[in-house]
Amino acid sequence: MKAYFDASNPDHKEALRALWSATFPGQELHGLISDQWKEMGWQGKDPSTDFRGAGFISLENLLFFAKTFSTSFQRLLKKQGGERAAWEYPFAVAGVNITFMIMQMLDLDATKRRTFIRSVFLQMLSENEWAFDLLYCVAFVVMDKQWLERNATYMEFNDVLKSTRTQLEKELLMDDVLRIEDMPSYSLLC
Repeated sequence: MKAYFDASNPDHKEALRALWSATFPGQELHGLISDQWKEMGWQGKDPSTDFRGAGFISLENLLFFAKTFSTSFQRLLKKQGGERAAWEYPFAVAGVNITFMIMQMLDLDATKRRTFIRSVFLQMLSENEWAFDLLYCVAFVVMDKQWLERNATYMEFNDVLKSTRTQLEKELLMDDVLRIEDMPSYSLLC
């Protein structure tokens, strides 16, 4: 969580290339700094500038989503399904914001367990090292579902993110949810 994206780190650059390849298979990337990144929903031609808030883990989350649930990932990227707003959320930047929201929700930067939801999640994480990544994927599809239900516009992004957090917290605290895969919203993934 504390690893910031480092554009000079070969592993970080490779992860960025891998994200491009997983997102746009068969389409050549012309450089790590390129206007092509805007197609994915980055703010500019250098995606490394968008990782500030959540760091390298947000890139790892996007890559996990693209590789593990490619159908859901592509559907959200391409804004398929439902009545879409004229001014949609930028996909990749939304992904970074979702990582940051989850980190805050789970209070993961605290040295002591201050919240019950954190304790619940850490138990899940102790049993599945991919729990954070899976929760991220669930959060993304929940956020998009709520976006569509509200017929939201870009200006409402933070409100949708807050309601997404509320939904995730509610599901994580259900008695019969012992793993991320038990969350009712997990079924939205494909």
